[in-house]
Amino acid sequence: MTSTEEFASETKEPRTPEVSRWAAVSAVALGTFLLVTAEQLPIGLLTSVGSALSVSEGTAGLMVTVPSLVAAFAAPLVPMLVGGLDRRLLLLGLMTLMTLANLATSVAPNFALLVGSRVLVGIAIGGFWAIASGLAVRLVTPADVPKATAIIFGGVGAANVFGVPLGTLLGDFTGWRVAFASLSGLALVALVTLIVVLPALAASQAIRPKLLAEQFRNPGVRIGILATILIVFGHFAAYTFVSPALQKLSGIDERYVGPLLFGFGIAGMIGNFVAGSALSRRVHRSALVIAVSLALAMPLFLLLGQTRVGGAILLILWGLAYGGVSVALQTWMIKAAPQAVEAASSLWVAVFNLSIGLGALAGGVIVDTVTLRGVLWLGGACALLAALAIWSARRNEAVR
Repeated sequence: MTSTEEFASETKEPRTPEVSRWAAVSAVALGTFLLVTAEQLPIGLLTSVGSALSVSEGTAGLMVTVPSLVAAFAAPLVPMLVGGLDRRLLLLGLMTLMTLANLATSVAPNFALLVGSRVLVGIAIGGFWAIASGLAVRLVTPADVPKATAIIFGGVGAANVFGVPLGTLLGDFTGWRVAFASLSGLALVALVTLIVVLPALAASQAIRPKLLAEQFRNPGVRIGILATILIVFGHFAAYTFVSPALQKLSGIDERYVGPLLFGFGIAGMIGNFVAGSALSRRVHRSALVIAVSLALAMPLFLLLGQTRVGGAILLILWGLAYGGVSVALQTWMIKAAPQAVEAASSLWVAVFNLSIGLGALAGGVIVDTVTLRGVLWLGGACALLAALAIWSARRNEAVR
């Protein structure tokens, strides 16, 4: 038995009934769904929030930027600050924070207090995601880890496909305050569900700065972190401006952009579960296929996406490939650092969220100063570099 297998058998084998395990996995997926919905819901409500609180749409955009950046720092800091606290209690505390933060957003009398509530949302997102991303190894058998991880990250895709559009629709009809109040109510439901189904999760080890630093000595972790930075940075540099790309490069009417983005989200959910299934067999090969697919899909917009049909097809293929990124790279980190899953996962979540913000920022600079086409080349180039990094780890037994 290898050291990885020994660790799995000693610390990852759940002792709860199988139905309870999967109920816990589903409850954590509900949590990730609400967290991502809370993070991105302001995108569809910027105009109404800005008008109500007398700020520009650009300033209102801080509602999205602030929690993403806070989450990047909270991901490693929250597990480190709580030490050996039972992870069940930590997740319950973070979901409680999410419930109160969204309630505070819904009643904020001015924009300063609203942004303050979004800081709390960022803390909840970073801390919850850092723990949840590696939680599958604590809830199910080793053979079921990729499937459980796919379910947990399915909450991310579901938020993009259903949570944000439905929340925006509710805000349009009833007001943005009602939308955030409703999100707070759903977070309370998630909290109660977690209380009922989540088993005790004693901390396997306290997270310390030294332990976080030690992860960079692990070549598998280094490559996983590098691939995450490159793929997520490149994706958001390009995807942030996918709407103008579809309209200006593919000639697609603005009224069809929304349905196509919905299709992108559906394809992403499919990609998430397809990747989850493939990862149970070959982690390295699956991650490489995803990176290569992204390296092709984005630049091909410039060659084959010049028609409405071509642009629509490439968008769906792009969504299918990107949908597998989270589950593939998180599984990579679990395999690369089996005895420090939480530490490696917290670093991964941190760079993931940071790369989202920096990628969107870089894309904006390129679109404003160079050309819209430039972000598609950048996205493809970053994915290609990520593919080369992943390929270089082909002899690393831990991530094969």
